[in-house]
Amino acid sequence: QVQLVESGGGSVQAGGSLRLSCLASGYTYNMGWFRQAPGDEREGVAAIDRDGRTDYAESVKGRFTVSRDNAKNTLLLEMNSLKPEDGGLYSCAARTINSYRGATLAPFRYNIWGQGTQVTVSS
Repeated sequence: QVQLVESGGGSVQAGGSLRLSCLASGYTYNMGWFRQAPGDEREGVAAIDRDGRTDYAESVKGRFTVSRDNAKNTLLLEMNSLKPEDGGLYSCAARTINSYRGATLAPFRYNIWGQGTQVTVSS
């Protein structure tokens, strides 16, 4: 079974930037980044399919950029102009059963999840 390992989280002041990485141990179709703050439901942040089509949550459009390197089985998330409300546990997710057409922010379409990396944004 494919495993996902995230890295790159940390603490940053509002307006700052972070870059998250997710390394997959095998082949993946769709991939995405999700975040969850204490007491909140998990929400989709950014997603990308194998052909590079992307989708973003409205709250991060223009600030976050998702990309992937299929040869290296790596998913990236560049986060700029961070806000305190961007904080939370960021988890990488992958779909390995088959390809879903297009990028998707729906958690139920992913079957593999990483442990997550914490992002804290102070005001």
